[in-house]
Amino acid sequence: MHKTCFLILALMIFSGNPVSSQTYGDYTLYSVQNGTKAYLIKMDGTTYHTFNFASNSKIGYSSYLLPNRVLLSTILKQNPYFGGGGVCGGVQKIDWNNNVVWDFTYSTSQYCSHHDICPMPNGNVLLIAYEVKSSTEVTQAGCTKNITMWPDKIVEIQPSGTTGGTVVWEWHVWDHLCQNANASKDNYVTSIVDHPELLNINYQANQDWMHANGIDYNAELDQITFSSHNLNEIYVIDHSTTTAEAAGHTGGNSGKGGDFLYRWGNPAAYQASGTTIFNIVHDAHWVPSNCPRAGYLVGFNNRGGSGGKTCIDLIDPPYDGYNYTINIGSAFAPSTYTWRHTYSGNAIQDLGNSQQLPNGNTLICISGARYIYEIDSNQTTVWSKTVSGASAHAYRYTACFVDGMTVPSISLSGTSLISSEAPGYQWYMNGDSVPGATNQTFDPPLSASFQVRTNDGNGCYSALSEAYNYIASSSPEQSEESLIIYPNPSTGTINLSGTFLDNRLFTVIVSDMTGKPLLQIDNNSSIDLSLLKNGIYFLKIKLTTGNVLIKKIILSR
Repeated sequence: MHKTCFLILALMIFSGNPVSSQTYGDYTLYSVQNGTKAYLIKMDGTTYHTFNFASNSKIGYSSYLLPNRVLLSTILKQNPYFGGGGVCGGVQKIDWNNNVVWDFTYSTSQYCSHHDICPMPNGNVLLIAYEVKSSTEVTQAGCTKNITMWPDKIVEIQPSGTTGGTVVWEWHVWDHLCQNANASKDNYVTSIVDHPELLNINYQANQDWMHANGIDYNAELDQITFSSHNLNEIYVIDHSTTTAEAAGHTGGNSGKGGDFLYRWGNPAAYQASGTTIFNIVHDAHWVPSNCPRAGYLVGFNNRGGSGGKTCIDLIDPPYDGYNYTINIGSAFAPSTYTWRHTYSGNAIQDLGNSQQLPNGNTLICISGARYIYEIDSNQTTVWSKTVSGASAHAYRYTACFVDGMTVPSISLSGTSLISSEAPGYQWYMNGDSVPGATNQTFDPPLSASFQVRTNDGNGCYSALSEAYNYIASSSPEQSEESLIIYPNPSTGTINLSGTFLDNRLFTVIVSDMTGKPLLQIDNNSSIDLSLLKNGIYFLKIKLTTGNVLIKKIILSR
């Protein structure tokens, strides 16, 4: 059901080989922190390809292989305002020939990216970043310490050109605080445990407060998870919000704005009873949708295992649609991990990551041990590699993903989009697959961004094509100005107004973001949407003259 970050999802989709009863996949990627090389190695341990970075672009915390054999990596940029492990400040993409195709800096005296990043299906990149809050701001927020703080924020960057990037969405933990120490200050609540959706600013407050270090995106839920080293928790927030909604407490698929939808690992952080499971956590992510335990959340638990050893913990969250159930006053379920693997070597107590694979295996990277290994469903090691240099992340890819099909192209013929020829096709609109759109030709239902992925008929898929921004033709009578829709956003009922509706028969079709029809109403200018979930929809108004108007609406209760 659930999807994870694009890189992990991609290796599952692009699987062209039969699943092995032992190991899974064909290549393993790892990069050396504070170094200039990332390696793609074969299953026999030999190097298949080396990505080389410039000497002034040392690799930071994590690297990911994208379609078209492009490497996305955090890069260390000098920043005198922020210190500590994990500070990066930059992101780069380099191609197979080691050409820098994107070099983006997110580093000033007021903010700086750090630790992990997440490539998204739409081509954007999620960054974790520190931002500065002065001691005056901190005390006004209700903190009992007179200190400067670096609370975390998450930004979604849309790349442009070779160095540009636009923040198209952002979320700040500073907008979701609580405290019960001073009623005259901001964020005051009488009970911390009654507000698990907020972060207690007085829980272990210090300058590098949360020290977030891992981030992942679930495209199906349109949610983000991230981990906090210092607070021993992983969190889930709603990405379907606007930036304005993300700063508040309403809106989005969940109806809760940017508040925490779920948190786990340390109930004491919101004064709930329960066992603290995480002892320094990294690498929060979801198990991909075509793996055993799909939809589970995962944390790399540095010291949580027996004897303080490193372990991998999987938990089964209490999903309730786009939300998560909780009895207010108690901790979020489950009370303990659902599955655990403990590293059998010395108690390294260091960072690393894991990746869950379709055949039930798990790939694990232990940075301090310089060790990457794969275990099967019985937790027996079936593959291992000792590497030189500390590597925080390692990922497994199939040959199909690395060496796979040519990326398709899209052309326009009349009002139809046509893919370059291949045995099979899947079309996407605004980053989401369109059910049933599996032919070479596709007729767009509305103005949007379209992509196509082709396959060879044997399970090997290409990367997504470049986006084709389709503009639907219109006559003056079809212009958006001729239609008034109110209220928009709506809490349940949409009204239509326009002289073109007078004395005419018309049909209204309500579709979701993929173009799937959900409702059809004839000759009624009041549309009841109360049975639909919060989200973005399209209204298609078809007139008997043959004219069609399309309008985007937002449902938010």
